[in-house]
Amino acid sequence: QVQLVESGGGLVQAGGSLRLSCAASGRTFSTYNTGWFRQAPGKEREFVAAISWSGDRTYYADSVKGRFTISRDNGKNTVYLQMNSLKPEDTAVYYCAAGGTSWRDIYSPSSAAYAYWGQGTQVTVSS
Repeated sequence: QVQLVESGGGLVQAGGSLRLSCAASGRTFSTYNTGWFRQAPGKEREFVAAISWSGDRTYYADSVKGRFTISRDNGKNTVYLQMNSLKPEDTAVYYCAAGGTSWRDIYSPSSAAYAYWGQGTQVTVSS
């Protein structure tokens, strides 16, 4: 069983930066791929980024590529999402998710690929 807690969200002006953290409990966390998803009001949850369990492979949605960076520290059971050059359209609740043990799984942008989810953290980007 893995429990995930996100933090680091907040209000930022367009062009600014935020770093989200996802702290995990459970000894098996380091064996799971981890992803970030987001959901804006009135919209479906969408894939943002994913990282393999070992941290050597990453995958990004086109909308954030070049602006966001996902990373992980398995020694601290934590995954990060560094978000730069934020835009108002990045406003959403951001969710951390864990699941899948094959590096190939990170290239599936479906939320169904992830078994464990956090409660989310709000990111608001003002124009």
